[in-house]
Amino acid sequence: MQPFTLLRGAAAPLAIDNVDTDLIVRIERLTSLARGELGPWAFEALRFRADGSEDPDFVLNQPRWREAPILVAGRNFGCGSSREGAVWALLARGIRCVIAESFGDIFHANCFQNGVLPIRLAPAELARAHAACSADGPWQVDLRTQRIALPDGGELPFEVDPLRREALLEGLDDIGRTLKLRGAVDAWQARDRAARPWAWPAAAVPQS
Repeated sequence: MQPFTLLRGAAAPLAIDNVDTDLIVRIERLTSLARGELGPWAFEALRFRADGSEDPDFVLNQPRWREAPILVAGRNFGCGSSREGAVWALLARGIRCVIAESFGDIFHANCFQNGVLPIRLAPAELARAHAACSADGPWQVDLRTQRIALPDGGELPFEVDPLRREALLEGLDDIGRTLKLRGAVDAWQARDRAARPWAWPAAAVPQS
């Protein structure tokens, strides 16, 4: 997983509440495409018209935000079904940070497992973030200091669970975090094997 330390770029405003995972990526795309191929289909119900052409009014179709790595959303972003593919689609689209008032719980957890930073802001701070999306200049999201630097020179602090923050900084999912403790796990197993040998049956000898 790619570590997340400092992200710099445009922030696209998507001021819509209750964006569910089906709106982020439709389930049929997950059955036919690899995770790295999902980017063009992120938000397809919003991005494309009925005839298949792009809707120029949708924020991610507009030149200044087409390549934005930051998305500023509304409330309850990522609600609905527990499809990890929603995060894969955002990541394949180039979005590595989503800022919202709140998130669907499973979506929020899936972000940390895939190198995407979800940031919760209070309503007043989120309104300030949305207003700053139209300002000229890049944003800077610094997970090390837990601060968002806005184009106008202002800052928005945010908080992330310490363990999840450490994992993102190091580029580790839950398996990677567990493997960091491999020495301690091996030591415990050795002690327990000595204390309770009956719980550690010897491996079966292959028959010749």
